[in-house]
Amino acid sequence: MTTGVRGWGRLLTLLLALAAAGGAVYCATGRLADMGGGSDRPRIVVIIKESKSMEFWQVFESGAEAAAKEFEADIAVIGPGKETDVDAQIAMAEKAAAERPDAIVLAAADYNRLAPAAETIGKLGIPLIMADSAVNSDRPKSFIATDNVAAGEKVGRLMAEQLSATGGKVAVMSFVQGSASQIDRERGVRNALEKAPGVEVVGTFYSDGIERKAYETTLELLKEHPDLKGIVGLNEASSVGPGKALRDAGAAGRVKLVGFDSSVEEVKLLEEGVMQGTIVQRPFNMGYLGVKTAVQAIRGEKVPKTIDTGSVIITKANMYEDENQKLLFPFVGE
Repeated sequence: MTTGVRGWGRLLTLLLALAAAGGAVYCATGRLADMGGGSDRPRIVVIIKESKSMEFWQVFESGAEAAAKEFEADIAVIGPGKETDVDAQIAMAEKAAAERPDAIVLAAADYNRLAPAAETIGKLGIPLIMADSAVNSDRPKSFIATDNVAAGEKVGRLMAEQLSATGGKVAVMSFVQGSASQIDRERGVRNALEKAPGVEVVGTFYSDGIERKAYETTLELLKEHPDLKGIVGLNEASSVGPGKALRDAGAAGRVKLVGFDSSVEEVKLLEEGVMQGTIVQRPFNMGYLGVKTAVQAIRGEKVPKTIDTGSVIITKANMYEDENQKLLFPFVGE
């Protein structure tokens, strides 16, 4: 192990101090309290993008916990209170690096702005594993995520199918500008829609990962573009917000909605026919493989440079198939 017990204790103290300072940092405090012992278990910091509301990150954390249990590692899962708080995530990465855990798993909130922190982590010889979103650096030993360009193309083609008879205007509801996953998904969506006859993309709008902002932006879009035919949401908040807005405005079905992720709210929107389809990722696998790969890297084992965790389109027509039910409800039956 490269980190002594005292060093790990200082890291935990710093993280808790950040949390107390402004509520900007989330720590799984129950687990942190159990991590001060003097074991030789690998100590891994997992830094996610957002921690308070999105089911995606809750499932991701569950996967990380499952791997920690299986591979006998101690983990601390931390993240900003808001997905847009890139400064907080940078501070967390820098402080984690300074205390030298055995490895760091990072979902970068910004492709370029987290690059200096990634360089620092790499120079200190700490294995860095990226999960969900990449960073503009060659330092990471592995990148575990959905192929976001391919997933974007899938959801773009689904929207094109929905509008094959009419064409029309489509808006893209994205989340945090500058994150690699956002950039790649939008590229995929636009690649597909550019090939769709009669479809016009009226613009990309940013929810900042906040459902309420996506809701209000959608209501404004309906006023500015009364002939709007479709909305593509690029993450959970950016799909649920438009769904609720379309329902409240009486535009459900008239304006098609396709999105990303599979929260309880999204499943409900699918069942109601407000949403025509969603791309389901595998956040549990991302969290699990992030920690598993970190342990392998700590042991000096060769790890894959990239791991595609895959994605599947779920619609109202196929959502009750057994395999898709397992994706929508990964914890049922455990």
